[in-house]
Amino acid sequence: MPGAADRGLAAWRKGLAEAGFIEGRNLTVEYRWAGASSDQLPALAAELVRLPVDVIYASGGFAARAAKSATSTIPIVFSGAVDPVAQGLAQNLKRPGGNLTGIAGAFDDALVEKRLQLLHELVPAADRIGYLVNPGNPNPGLRKEQVTAAGQNVGVEVIVATAGKPEELELTFSAGARGGIGAWLVANDALFITQQRQLLELAARYASPAMYPLGGFSVNGGLVSYGVDVVELASLAGGYVARILKGAKPADLPIMQPTKFELIINLKTAKALGLTVPQSLLARADEVIE
Repeated sequence: MPGAADRGLAAWRKGLAEAGFIEGRNLTVEYRWAGASSDQLPALAAELVRLPVDVIYASGGFAARAAKSATSTIPIVFSGAVDPVAQGLAQNLKRPGGNLTGIAGAFDDALVEKRLQLLHELVPAADRIGYLVNPGNPNPGLRKEQVTAAGQNVGVEVIVATAGKPEELELTFSAGARGGIGAWLVANDALFITQQRQLLELAARYASPAMYPLGGFSVNGGLVSYGVDVVELASLAGGYVARILKGAKPADLPIMQPTKFELIINLKTAKALGLTVPQSLLARADEVIE
């Protein structure tokens, strides 16, 4: 089980338990993990369909699309899928139609400028920031012109750096160090989430301050994170799975939008990097790890 998913999985189980479904007592869960290999998702989804299962829970847009391709009859609940209508996962948000519903993700382009502002406030000396993206991610929020414009608004130069495989991450960090990148902004991508440990180790090795998209990174040693509260998303998804197990139809359950965002700062990591966190930033943090 990927370590980065621990908090979300616990919240998903909590959402189910609050509705009366407890794994090992009156609920059996078949887990399938693709890790950093999203190309395995279609085969894994097909496995679940063949079992068969009563409901499929898909975390993220890649998994949701794989599940949708695998079945048009088994109910599917997703979480974190950005713009599910544009991705073809639903007809509309209020009445999704078909066999999918869930909790949408947030566009990275809606968050990237906020993340840049927070990172710049924390590391004001970094006037060149690397934006780490996976070139295979279709999220329109990763368009270079939007990220560049966001950097100009904040007053920093943003260098888009790509890594599409785990083995490319170290090369990217090394090139960034040679190119004068003073801090990193990590995009919300399944590859980076599953490679959380490697990213944190690279940031520490190169003494690079980094802003991450999800709270799990900061909890596990990352400097700072700002993004949707994955605990909220997963808990809501667990509740939706429970409603379907009780007879609700996905087509009748509206797709929910994330409403809670969290800023987490790791003071221990800041100290190791020689950074002083402004009190104004600490006051806005949802969680400060000491």
